[in-house]
Order: sequence, then C-alpha cells, then structure tokens
Amino acid sequence: MANPIIQARGLTFRYTTAEGVAPTVLDHVDLDIEAGTFVAILGHNGSGKSTFAKHLNAILLPTSGKVYVDGMDTTDEDKLLDIRRTVGMVFQNPDNQIVASVVEEDVAFAPENLGVPSDEIRRRVDEALEAVGMTEYARHAPHLLSGGQKQRVAIAGVLAMRPRCIVLDEPTAMLDPVGRREVLDTVCRLQRELGMTVVLITHHMDEAARAQRLVVMDNGHVVMDGPPAQVFQNVVGLRRLGLEVPDSVALLYELRQAGLDVPLDVLTCEDCAQALAHILPR
Repeated sequence: MANPIIQARGLTFRYTTAEGVAPTVLDHVDLDIEAGTFVAILGHNGSGKSTFAKHLNAILLPTSGKVYVDGMDTTDEDKLLDIRRTVGMVFQNPDNQIVASVVEEDVAFAPENLGVPSDEIRRRVDEALEAVGMTEYARHAPHLLSGGQKQRVAIAGVLAMRPRCIVLDEPTAMLDPVGRREVLDTVCRLQRELGMTVVLITHHMDEAARAQRLVVMDNGHVVMDGPPAQVFQNVVGLRRLGLEVPDSVALLYELRQAGLDVPLDVLTCEDCAQALAHILPR
C-alpha cells in the first residue's frame, strides 16, 4: 500500500473484567488503511469492529502490537494531541457529542480547546457547517434538530479540527432511513471532495456498499477484505458469519440458485434492474 495513514501491526486487545478475566477482543490484527480512501468495517456485535475503531485515535491502547497514525505510535503520550488532531471520531449518539446550546458554538468547541485563533475558528466553523449542509442552522439550538441533522453537526464539530481521517462508529445506528441517508451522503461527499480518509463502522449493508473497500471482522480477526462488489459475492460465507448482503445481491443470488445466469457483483437497485432486464423475455 503506497500511503497508509493507519497501520495496525499485530494489534491485540483484551478487556480485563471485574473477575480478572481478560477475553481477547482483537487478536493479532494486521491492517493498513490508505490515505484518502473510504473503508467500511463490517461485523456482527462482538466482532471487534468498534474496539478496533477506538484504537485509531488512542481512545484504547493495544494490549500488545502497535497502531500507527500517520507514522505516530498511539502509545506515545507526547504524540496524543497530534494523533487526535489527525483522526477525529464520531459516535453512535450525537447527543453525547453536542456540548453547546447553539450549533455554531458547538462546532467551535474543539478548535477553541486546541487554542486556534478566533478568526481561524470562525473560518473553520463556516467551512465545516457548509461541508455538512448545515449553514442555515448555525444559530439554531441543537436539541431542536432531527437525529440526522444532529449527527451532521457532530461531524462538523470533528471537521473543524481539520483531521486527515474521520472514523465513524455506527453513526446512523439511532437514525431513521432519512437521517441515515443524510449522514452517508455527507460522508461520501467529504471523502470525494476533500480527499479525507473515512473509516465507517457499520452493520448496515447498504452503507458498507458505498465504500471503496470493505473489511469484515469476526471474533477479533479480519476475515474478508476487498471491494464491496467482490466481498458481497461471498453470500454463503457472510451468512455463516451472521451477516446479510444488500437486497440486490440477495435477489440475484436466489435467481442464480434457481439456475439463472445473473451477476452477483451488483450493488445498486439500478444496476440490479439492468441485470434483470437482460434475462427477461422481450
């Protein structure tokens, strides 16, 4: 990989419970994430995907092995601020990340704490709100916004720190379909227009299908890794892991099982319709 911004080398992590038991959550994970790419990490509950995400800006530190962020060792305390400036985190519940009573003040919170000059903060807040399509809500109260709008404000708050990489840990888990689409459209645009590295932790197949690369985790290991159109063709393997595939792939898989010659590397409804048109009698 030419230019990895994230490197995990033998990453192992164990939680120590009150009883002193230390279950292994991540088991010798080796994974590089190239700068400027959109990577989705998929897995059932307990697969290790969220624990992996929390290692990317040193919320958690390895039990053994290493994680490097733009070449910086996450266990180096002197680099902690630089690491968190490089990798911003967005979590499931936007209410847990919103700290101010006015949208623009919330977005300004992190750069203020970093000691960014006032005029630069103003510029960053305006640019971040524009990037997530929330400029017209700058003076609104966050608690009056919809779930999708709140999550976009939370993303803007991270963008105002000017990170090179943004990690979203199931950011649409609490949202309705409209809110989910708002957030994913925003994420895709940021990666495409700003060249930002995006790491999306999700259990929604349609979200994972929009990434450039899909990493599937199970029991603390990376078990599949490749473009979504390639990974989702392994319908049997994914179902064995307790995961489903996008509806388009599921439909075409059933048709193929019935003996029809249809492709499985189709992820959108439009492409699925085209694939079906080719086999329908004219």
